[in-house]
Amino acid sequence: MAGGRDDVLQQPGAAHPPDCGALTMAPAPVTLDWLADHIGQDIGLSDWIEVDQPRINAFAAATLDDQFIHTDPVRAAATPFGGTIAHGFLTLSLLSPMSYDALPPVAGAVMSVNYGFDAVRFLSPVPAGARLRGRFVLSGLKDKGQGRVLMTFAVTVEIEGADRPALVADWHTMVQTA
Repeated sequence: MAGGRDDVLQQPGAAHPPDCGALTMAPAPVTLDWLADHIGQDIGLSDWIEVDQPRINAFAAATLDDQFIHTDPVRAAATPFGGTIAHGFLTLSLLSPMSYDALPPVAGAVMSVNYGFDAVRFLSPVPAGARLRGRFVLSGLKDKGQGRVLMTFAVTVEIEGADRPALVADWHTMVQTA
């Protein structure tokens, strides 16, 4: 990375990756230097993903979490939610496909791996049938040596038509470059 930025890289700049057109289109690969110049900026916004009852039921089956507020529309209708809601962890797990849709690939990256989350907060329930999308703001880059760079995104999962997001979190991804 240019300019001697070998630890924390923080230089805010323009908002979107080159050649990305609308914010929801898959952008062209970007360099680490480009990313360093865009810390604090929106890097991507995913397309909407519907969270319907079959998706919620499949998640319940996969995670063995079949609490009635997720899987029983009749009983859930009598709760303050007024119907079934998605699991918070389902909403969190949808960040992966949202990121594939929204974030530009890093030029020269061999792979990237989930490195964890900080400050995950589930702010609003997600009713069955709602549509969600992810907003990704690059909040930091840290050179970890040996071609590894830790990227941190402030992520927000928005609910279509809602005033408050479903969740917010800081997401860390380790990128290995060639």
